[in-house]
Amino acid sequence: MWGRRLYPGVFRRTVWVAAALCLVLTAANPATAHVASREQWHPLAAAYLDAVFASRLDPVDWEGIARRYGSADPVYLHVGAASALTVLARLSDFAGGDPGAAIRRAIAARDAERLRTAAARANAIALRARLENVRGLLDRPRAALAELGAARGIYRGFEAALRASDPDAHRRLGLAWLSLTTVLSRAGDGGEAERLIGMLGEAVRARFEGGKPPLPPAGRLPPGGALREQEPLPRLVLNFEQRGVDEKRLFLVAYGDMLFDSPEILGPRARALGFACSSCHNRGDVNRALFVPGLSRRAGGIDIDNGFFDPRGNDRRLDPLDVPSLRGIRFTAPYGRNGRMGSLREFARNVIVGELGGPEPSPLMLDALVAYMNEFDFLPAPLLARDGTLNERASAAARRGEAIFNRPFAAMAGRSCASCHIPDGNFVDGRRHDIGSVAPASPHARDGALDTPTLLGSLYTAPYFHDGSVPTLAAVVDWFDRRYGLGLDAGERADLTAYLEAVGTGEQPFEAFAGKNTRFRLGFDEASTFLSTLETLIPARDRRHALLLLETVGRDLRADAAGMANTAALARVNELAGRIDAISDAIAAKDWPAAERLWAQYKRTEARHAAEIY
Repeated sequence: MWGRRLYPGVFRRTVWVAAALCLVLTAANPATAHVASREQWHPLAAAYLDAVFASRLDPVDWEGIARRYGSADPVYLHVGAASALTVLARLSDFAGGDPGAAIRRAIAARDAERLRTAAARANAIALRARLENVRGLLDRPRAALAELGAARGIYRGFEAALRASDPDAHRRLGLAWLSLTTVLSRAGDGGEAERLIGMLGEAVRARFEGGKPPLPPAGRLPPGGALREQEPLPRLVLNFEQRGVDEKRLFLVAYGDMLFDSPEILGPRARALGFACSSCHNRGDVNRALFVPGLSRRAGGIDIDNGFFDPRGNDRRLDPLDVPSLRGIRFTAPYGRNGRMGSLREFARNVIVGELGGPEPSPLMLDALVAYMNEFDFLPAPLLARDGTLNERASAAARRGEAIFNRPFAAMAGRSCASCHIPDGNFVDGRRHDIGSVAPASPHARDGALDTPTLLGSLYTAPYFHDGSVPTLAAVVDWFDRRYGLGLDAGERADLTAYLEAVGTGEQPFEAFAGKNTRFRLGFDEASTFLSTLETLIPARDRRHALLLLETVGRDLRADAAGMANTAALARVNELAGRIDAISDAIAAKDWPAAERLWAQYKRTEARHAAEIY
C-alpha cells in the first residue's frame, strides 16, 4: 500500500537481541558504509545470498552473478568499498590460496551447485579469519569489537540456512555471539572469549566449509533485492479526481485501487514477498528502485516470466524488461512491451495468473482493476497545447527540435519520428515496430517488434528502450541517429533532445510531504478509501471480496504504523486495526449483522481520531 513489506515477519527480531547486536553491527567498516537497500549488509554476506538466490532461478543469470561478485557498483554493494572477490583475495595468506578462485571457476563452468558450495566455503573462511583477528586483539577490546562486527556481518549470510536446517544450533550460536560481545564489551575473561571464538569458528567450519552447505529457504528475497517504493514518490494523477469526484463514491475504482496494492491476489511467492502490481508500477508510474538479483539487470527492470513467481509461466529466456509507466494506459493499447495483448482486461488477468501464479481472479476483481487503471491520467504537460504541439512556454531549442521530430527521413522509409509518436494521439500510434533494438532469435525471425511507447512524462522514466539499456533522452537521440544514419549534427541532436524533454515534462511529478501531510497519512487515507467498499460488500453479503479487502488493509495498517510522525497516536491505529480484525472475524463466520454493527463502530472511531493520525 504505502510501503511494501519484503516479506512479513522476516525482519522482526526480539528487542533484546537487536539491542545487544547494535554495537557489533555498527562497528563493522564504519567509514565505508553504503546503504543500498533496507538494511546494511557485509559485502560477502550480500554477495553470497544474492548468488544463492540467483543460482536457483531458471535460467540462471551467470553474467549478473559474475558482476555481483566482481563489481564495486553500488547496485551490488551494501557495505564496503571493494568487490566481494577483492575482499576474498586478501585472505590468500590465511587460507593458503585465494578463496574466490573456486567461485570464479564455478561461474565460468556455469555450475550452480559448485557455486553455492564454493561461495559458502569462501565466506566461512573469511568469517574464521575475522575471528582469528578478534583473538589477536583481546587486549584491545574496542578493536576486537570492530573485528567481531565484521565477523558477525559475514555470519548473517548463514543465519537463514542455519535457522531452517538446525534451529537448536542457530539458537546456541546466537547466544555465543551475544556472550562474546558481552565479554569483549566488559573487557572480561580472556579465557571465555577464547572458548567462544573457538566454538563459533568450528561450528561455521563444520557446516559451511565441507560438503553441501545448508541453504537459505528458497523464495526469500536476498539483500540485493529491493521492492520498496523509491524516493521521491511519484504523484498519482487520477481522472476522477480532476473532475472533483470522491473515490469513495466509485465502488469499482476504489476496490480496484486496493487490488492494485494487494499481494493477496497473486501467487504464493509474490504474497510471501509482499509483491503487488504497485511494486513495479508505483502509483501508476514506475518503481525505479525495483531490483531482484537474477531477475533484474538494472534497477527499474525485472524478468517477470522467468519462473521464479510461477514455474508454469517460465519462458526459458533471460530477458528483463524495463517497467513501463501506466500513466494514461487507456490510450496506449496494445499492452505488453511487444504489444501482445489488445485488451487491458486480458493483460491484467495474464499478469495475475500467467506470470505471478495467482488464482483465477473473479469477474468483479478484473472489472475493478480495469476500472481503476483506466483512471490513470498523464501528468499535466505544461509545455504542450491540447493537440500535442509545443506552446509558447517551450524554449527556442525545443521548437527547433519539434521541426526535426516532424521531418521525414529517407533512412526511415520517408517517415518521421512523429509518424509513430503521433503528437495529437498522445504520442503513440497503437502499433508495433521493429526499430532494430531487439536481437532476433534467428536471421529470419520477425520477433523484434515492440509497442510504441508514449513520450508524455518520459522525462521521469529513464532509462529507455524495452530493456532499459539507453540511459538518457540524449542517448536515445544518438542511438537513432547512428542506427538510421540520419546525419544530424551536434546542434540538431541537442535541439531534438530539448524537444523530447519538453514533451516529457510534467507538472509536479512527485508527491510533496510537509507537516501533517505525511507519507503515512497518504496511505491512511487510501486505506480509508479501500474500506469504504464495505458499504457495498457487506449489504451484498460478498464474503470472498470483503475478506480479501480486510486482510490487505489490516496487515498494511499495522506494518506501516511504525512510520507515523505522530507516534502518540499509535494506540489509535492499533485500535482501528483491531476493529478491522473484528469485522473480518464476523464476515468469516458469516455473521453479517455483527459485521454491519462493527463496520459502523469502525467509521465512528476513525472519524473521531482521524485528525491525530499522520
